Amino acid sequence: MTRTAIIAAMPAELKPLVHGWKHERRNGVHTWAHRDDNLYVAACAGAGQAAASRAFAAIEQDAPIDLVFSVGWAGALTAQCAAGHAYNIGGVIDTRTGERFQCDAGAGNHWLVTSPVIAGPEEKRRLASAYNAALVDMEAAAIARLAAMRGIPFYAIKGVSDALDARLPDMNPFLAHDGRFRTASFTLYALIRPWYWQALKHMGENSKQAAKGIAAELRDFLQ
Repeated sequence: MTRTAIIAAMPAELKPLVHGWKHERRNGVHTWAHRDDNLYVAACAGAGQAAASRAFAAIEQDAPIDLVFSVGWAGALTAQCAAGHAYNIGGVIDTRTGERFQCDAGAGNHWLVTSPVIAGPEEKRRLASAYNAALVDMEAAAIARLAAMRGIPFYAIKGVSDALDARLPDMNPFLAHDGRFRTASFTLYALIRPWYWQALKHMGENSKQAAKGIAAELRDFLQ
């Protein structure tokens, strides 16, 4: 029996996939499990590499992992990656260390950069130029590194929540040190800034569609 780990940042990224799975919460980490001929365990602990590492550890503490997926939302670094769509990733680059991690056979051609911050339009263009990458997230490099250390296959599927030119408010001040997003504080901030409402509405719609796309891509990949 293969034990597959599926790691995201936020529960909403996993919602279409884990509907009906057994859910638990331990030490701030959400986990969902499903068993057929194999065992699938999904987890999320917040945004960023430290949170992703905690989610990986929460799955691993029960039994060894045979292969792992990093899934969730990402920002587009190119106009060719459309908001609301999901993409198989060919490799991951850690912007903090310069490390490059190739995804295992059968993965896509898009490269993803993992950044320590939520990238706005100017930062997206810098990352695209510096790394020749198509997407940016905050977690995948940590999962890729842990997989490489254990010699297990690593894959990534990312859904685009915000297009290259999306004009969104800076969300970095609303990320807590443990990777949790301060939703209530951000909502109050956005409520008195109506010039962001349309962009935030589009991001919400795109994020829901992207999560569905991630679930569909993952099911197809595993089959």
